[in-house]
Amino acid sequence: MIFDRFYEPVNEATADQVWHLILRLYAGEKLSYTEFLYLVENFPQRLLAPTQRLAVVRRQSIYGKELFIRGLIEISNICAQDCYYCGIRASNHDVSRYAYQYGQLRQTIQRAYDKGYRTIVMQSGESNHFKDSELTHFIRSITKTWPDLVITLSLGQKSREVYQSYFDAGAKRFLLRHETADPTHYAQLHPPKQTLNSRLTCLKQLKEIGFQTGAGFMVGSPYQTSASLAHDLSFIQTFQPQMVGIGPYLNHPQTPFANEPNGDLEHVLTCYALARLIVPEALLPSTTATSSLDPKTGRLRALQSGCNVIMVNLSPPNQREQYTLYANKSYKGDESDEYLALIASDVEKAGMVLTMHQGHHKAHAKSDPIAHAIVSPKPMEPTESSESS
Repeated sequence: MIFDRFYEPVNEATADQVWHLILRLYAGEKLSYTEFLYLVENFPQRLLAPTQRLAVVRRQSIYGKELFIRGLIEISNICAQDCYYCGIRASNHDVSRYAYQYGQLRQTIQRAYDKGYRTIVMQSGESNHFKDSELTHFIRSITKTWPDLVITLSLGQKSREVYQSYFDAGAKRFLLRHETADPTHYAQLHPPKQTLNSRLTCLKQLKEIGFQTGAGFMVGSPYQTSASLAHDLSFIQTFQPQMVGIGPYLNHPQTPFANEPNGDLEHVLTCYALARLIVPEALLPSTTATSSLDPKTGRLRALQSGCNVIMVNLSPPNQREQYTLYANKSYKGDESDEYLALIASDVEKAGMVLTMHQGHHKAHAKSDPIAHAIVSPKPMEPTESSESS
């Protein structure tokens, strides 16, 4: 169980202490693990709206009103790993496996570039289906053809040498969610051969090589506790990833966790807002999982919680349907002008401006427009509009 008292009455003194910790994060201070644990255990729902407002102010002080659109290509659902929560795990023999041919992948990138995308995310299950040397050559050819196109990779754990070859070929970003920073919890979500230490080693290597590095975690996964979530918040504070991928746990019928409940949207929004305060300059996506959990308002509410990135799926519909990490995944793609209009509508409602340019991580924050911040020294009851945000 996480956010133990989220839906329970919290006395004024406790709420004051939680709010004080949030204001310290907003001021750029670091919290100890014990303080993060207190915050998570005692965070009341009525503090979500004011925390979201602080997160938006912090985001605007660094990135202005820009919302970055990325083109996502799920290049393969072949995976050698066996994570207990994932629908494309190696033990799921019911999924139809696929992998892009390089010619097909190049054509997809060409179409995306012609539509205006300047960041492409290539994501796959973790396997050796694509030979590292061939993929490195492909990345080099893409960056040579389109020098202003940023290549982001999400291919799982590799050796340092392979990561270096990808970087030297021109890839600039790498996403590798750590999923949970609690070793005990990690062992409950993965088979023994997969360890948190090896995951964190890869993240460290990626950052040392020079990648804009993305970490991240699930919210509401089986066996997750407030203590393990506090480890996640403490980890991103220490590691300072350039990208933070956060999304709800969503079950899949062909996994050992098929009957486990999905994560809670309010908890996810709280984590978005806290992440924005903990890692102010991070590129923070409103994830597909969040939109899948709440197709009507999930994306908009994520933007209102400090997110500034949306990934649009460019894969063909038949392949999208096979890249099922969880059940009831949102399958809409960029081919639909209606879908892009829907994104634009949410972006406008959030007071943001959609852009397809590269949208790099900002190394240095702009001056904070503190005069325009909505800050209260005491806990605030959310207004009707903020509750429905």
